Amino acid sequence: MVAAAAGALAVIGLLPGAAQAASTPAPNVASLHLGSAATLPSATLAGRGTAAVCKTYGHCVARILTVAPGSSKPLTTTVPAGYGPADFAKAYGLPAGVGQKGTIAILDEGAFPTLESDLGIYRSTYGLPACTTANGCFKQVNEHGGAPLKAGTTADEKIFDEEVGVETTLDVDMASSACPGCNILEITVNRDITATNDVAAEDFGVALDTAAKLGASAASISYQFAPDATLDLGPVARDFFHPGMAITASSGDGGYEGTPDGWPQNLPTVTSVGGTSLYLTPSTTRGYTEVAWGGAGSGCAGDLPPALGQPSSISTLCGGHRTDSDVSADADPNTGAAVYDDYAPYSGEPYDWIVVGGTSESSPFIAGVYARAGNLTEVEGPSTLYADPSTAFNDVVIGENYPPNAGCSTALCVSGPGWDGPTGLGTPNGLAGF
Repeated sequence: MVAAAAGALAVIGLLPGAAQAASTPAPNVASLHLGSAATLPSATLAGRGTAAVCKTYGHCVARILTVAPGSSKPLTTTVPAGYGPADFAKAYGLPAGVGQKGTIAILDEGAFPTLESDLGIYRSTYGLPACTTANGCFKQVNEHGGAPLKAGTTADEKIFDEEVGVETTLDVDMASSACPGCNILEITVNRDITATNDVAAEDFGVALDTAAKLGASAASISYQFAPDATLDLGPVARDFFHPGMAITASSGDGGYEGTPDGWPQNLPTVTSVGGTSLYLTPSTTRGYTEVAWGGAGSGCAGDLPPALGQPSSISTLCGGHRTDSDVSADADPNTGAAVYDDYAPYSGEPYDWIVVGGTSESSPFIAGVYARAGNLTEVEGPSTLYADPSTAFNDVVIGENYPPNAGCSTALCVSGPGWDGPTGLGTPNGLAGF
């Protein structure tokens, strides 16, 4: 565990990686401040529970809505119950139409041979243009750029693919939602069932280099690994610096992490994406109200410099080191995204429509916003976000993300005016901030 620099917060525990994915986020009592005017996307979502998506293998950062609190059985429906593209477009002020035509790289472990057809159902349901191999919009490759990873054949491989498949379909659906006119490049990263933390993480570095070579405008990584000197300061960190290609990563789903924080969102060259709870509030001009989601990750990278463009007023909270997150979007599974997934190689029981959240929801969405904005020649890490944030973001001023026994009371974990750890600078208010 990397010690914090003088002046930084003391170590309060390590949550990233598989341990974090299995944790239960702190309850988000901030929603109580909004009163009865705030509602969920659908009455169907009331009184439900949540569970980790990658509960057996993998390092993905996503949570699925379940039928009841304490249950691990996903809530499945025959029609979408969560938010869809039109909801997100209205909530975040995205322009009408399909927008800029860039390429969004989605990096996910495991195989998903029916992903294109599942994506087709999602997009046709919401009236988005077709995105297929035939029309050049959809492409699926392995981490080296060759043929995509083949479907698993052993029980372990099938379990892996089925669980991570929820993550993968969430990612491509959210990228499509943010930028309907963008191409989707899905990269099937090695199925690292028995690999060490560092080997599995390094596969994402290889995949990211492939994304850059294939001309991606933005790339999203909805995974988190335990940080160490090899990942933070070694050669693999260089794979996460591609000026002109926005790289987003999930801040985590276990709430405030302290020091150290999860990798790769802690790297100064990566945009760390936090999360909110997005409520319908028809009585307001915007029509939506947000509070910090209790599971959104935040913390300090005690061995790394500030994120590119991050002002000292923020990095000083971590003793002059990288302080996360940078920006956010909806991530609460209770106010989550509608996702279509019928890939069930192990159980043989396809889900149909499900509702999924976590910062795995917000990271690919923000990658899509970057690609749609099209200002990528200026992008180096999160630098452009900090250039002029005054009107570019919806400031989130309510909520917190620390566990009850953590004792954090600073902007690292409590939302307020301006930057804060759970939500960063806030959520998109149009494309101007990107």
